[in-house]
Amino acid sequence: MTKVLYAFLLAGMLISCNAPAGSDEKEPESTEAAAAVTDPEPAAETTPLVPIDSDEALIATALMAAPEARRGGVKVIGYNMAGEFVTLREGTNEFICLANDPKSDRFSAACYHKSLEPFMARGRELKAEGKKAKEIFDIREEEAKSGKLSMGDPGSTLHIYYGPKSDYNPETGKVDGAIYRYVVYLPFATAESTGLPESPIAPNHPWIMNPGTHRAHIMVSPINEETE
Repeated sequence: MTKVLYAFLLAGMLISCNAPAGSDEKEPESTEAAAAVTDPEPAAETTPLVPIDSDEALIATALMAAPEARRGGVKVIGYNMAGEFVTLREGTNEFICLANDPKSDRFSAACYHKSLEPFMARGRELKAEGKKAKEIFDIREEEAKSGKLSMGDPGSTLHIYYGPKSDYNPETGKVDGAIYRYVVYLPFATAESTGLPESPIAPNHPWIMNPGTHRAHIMVSPINEETE
């Protein structure tokens, strides 16, 4: 009986001696490492969107319509927060930007070549007189054909930055949900003279709108980001 008991004790001692050294310290380390891997990263801080509620904000968001490389010298015009149509910022290059109307719930800013200003200004003047879209079109058509109204240099561009909301990022100037559309004016051009279709074939495909009139222009519709 004593020999059997001795054999059990000896076997227990051998098993204890063969266990890996330090094995009781590895489990806590493994658990800590696993926790470090599965813990989520802190969310990146984002600049909150704010309303366009100052002349400075009107300028910043209007400049987004201009090509980035040209924004430094762009002239900005439009309604200020007091409701007056003014020059919000003087410019030095070939672009004029029209700021968003503060009274609108939606957002729309435009930037165009300065040679188009007589055409654009005439439209604003007629609208202020209470003329409707068809009347404005017909009056400018007649004046352009007679030579009274300048339509700018052929190929002059209009860049439109627009969207359904009017909140923006004050650090970047970007407007929430806004996208771009581009227009190239070619007065009295037609599908035959340009080879362009009279309706869009696909997103971002150029086509000619108002062909044969003073307001003939190439339209480039925006790409739907979901299909990119």
